[in-house]
Amino acid sequence: MKNRSHLRNRLHPPENSCLGGKASHYQQTSIICLLSTIFLVSWLVALASNALAQDSGVSNTTVRIGGVMALEGPLSGLGQNMKLGIDAAIKGTPIQGRTIEFVVLNDSYNPPDTIEATHKLLGEGVFAMVGNVGTPTAQVALPILAAQKIPVVGFFSGANLLRPGVGAIINFRPSYSQEIAAVIEAALRAGVKPNQVCAFVQNDSYGMAGVTGIIMALGNQPGAAEIIAKLEQIRATPDESLERNNAGPVGVYPRNTVLVRDGYQSLKQWEKTTGDRCRLVVTVGTYEPITQFMAYARKLKREPWVISAVSLTGAESLQEQFRKYDLREAIIMTQVVPALDSSLPIVESARKALGARLGYIPLEGYIVGKMFLAILDKAGNTPTRERFIEAARGRKFDLGGLTLDFTSDNQGSDFVLLTLLQGDDFKVIESSDIEKLFTE
Repeated sequence: MKNRSHLRNRLHPPENSCLGGKASHYQQTSIICLLSTIFLVSWLVALASNALAQDSGVSNTTVRIGGVMALEGPLSGLGQNMKLGIDAAIKGTPIQGRTIEFVVLNDSYNPPDTIEATHKLLGEGVFAMVGNVGTPTAQVALPILAAQKIPVVGFFSGANLLRPGVGAIINFRPSYSQEIAAVIEAALRAGVKPNQVCAFVQNDSYGMAGVTGIIMALGNQPGAAEIIAKLEQIRATPDESLERNNAGPVGVYPRNTVLVRDGYQSLKQWEKTTGDRCRLVVTVGTYEPITQFMAYARKLKREPWVISAVSLTGAESLQEQFRKYDLREAIIMTQVVPALDSSLPIVESARKALGARLGYIPLEGYIVGKMFLAILDKAGNTPTRERFIEAARGRKFDLGGLTLDFTSDNQGSDFVLLTLLQGDDFKVIESSDIEKLFTE
């Protein structure tokens, strides 16, 4: 009988257990069991929600963001300065009670390394990718990020593949087309003809983005149809093909090299074919090969060309290179941030944070960092990637006197600043000053 009783107890739980019993006799115990069950379910839901948040780079205390840029190699100046500015912007600035952790990996401006670094960051869990440097690197990263719906924020590229691009993309800077148009339009007003506008560019998607900018700037000019056809032919040539040289008013050089002579000879061939000279040479490349090209054309060959460079070339790095070759005049550079001596609060804030390290690229990084923080704040205290993107769309932001407008597209700023090399520094100028370079 004892054994049977023991068996019965094992098969049928005691009446006062949470799994059974007579409610009429054990109401208090049942209420406790119900509350325990509710607590257990709530705990499991919270645990699951926290796990999902961790997967997206968000915890109760931290938002983790990633970046892939050249921190080593010949373009390290671009990546290091962009990182410097972003770090300064987010330092000590929690949003909705969460600190921002910025994890950056090096790709040395090499697309295969970009792919590897991007996958690694996504595997570790990041909420967004912020401030990546370069167009060819962005070209390979964007499909990966779009597939996982990762926000792309403030990439250091003016290429059209980001405008609007595929995926959740939020740009700060204007396009290369806008930078190039600011220079070409001034040159045309000064009497430069469309066939006198030439280009020296990197032989990849970055350089071809520059060619696209020239096509757009010349699009409405009388007598430009033949030139535009040549430029479109060059742009349509398979990527990184050296056949782009000697095909029109463009010279190219291979990415991550300083092999500039063939590109220079391509421009001389164009002058010979047309019987006219290049008066403006638009350059779209990185600082070391662009400097080599300028030094070769100016110092060795004594070319009278006015030369321009887009902002991504890197003003600070260019200036260091120019001093080696005593390059001091008739070089225009477009910038996409306010002047470094501006009294705008955003610039004064950056100046305080960066000190002597303030420059055009660190300032852009700083603005991108502050833009990310402003959008994240609007996403609320339970941020998701979808809420983050929705927080930017259709909205304007005032970043210390600098207005970012996302009401009509995914590009916050259309601002282009013209500067001219005078001595060792780039000085702010007006478009009328560019016109004088061609009339003096």
